[in-house]
Amino acid sequence: MTKVKIVYASMTGNDEDMADILSEDFENAGMQVEMSEISQTDVQDFQQADICIVVSYTYSDGLEGHIPDEGLDFYHDLLETNLTGKTFGVCGSGDTFYQDFALAVDNFEQAFQTTGATMGAPSVKVELAPDQEDIARLDQFAQTIINHFQKKD
Repeated sequence: MTKVKIVYASMTGNDEDMADILSEDFENAGMQVEMSEISQTDVQDFQQADICIVVSYTYSDGLEGHIPDEGLDFYHDLLETNLTGKTFGVCGSGDTFYQDFALAVDNFEQAFQTTGATMGAPSVKVELAPDQEDIARLDQFAQTIINHFQKKD
């Protein structure tokens, strides 16, 4: 059975909601999903997964690339991890009030690209909480990753 690991960082609940939506999409496709909060997760958990997903908000006052403080260790560990053969995806929320909208999504995408993993779908950025249109985009994101992964086999 295909294993999916979803790691999320959520301050307001928006990104946890996004992770829940994705979890349901992958489960509906017959995949085994494990979800965890970023500060409670070791990047090595991705070694047991076929598909690796990060859902993160952007922290506007963050010292480093707008990665949430609770995700910095995970982010640094990801940069040093070999995930060759894995499929990845990144999404997250942001606020267009800030100049660097949802920059954490871009940073995690770039980090994954150093791991040897293959991008399964273009990243998705959501303004604050996911609305109906965003949910449809997240569903499409998950479906694109599922299709990509199945073609790989």
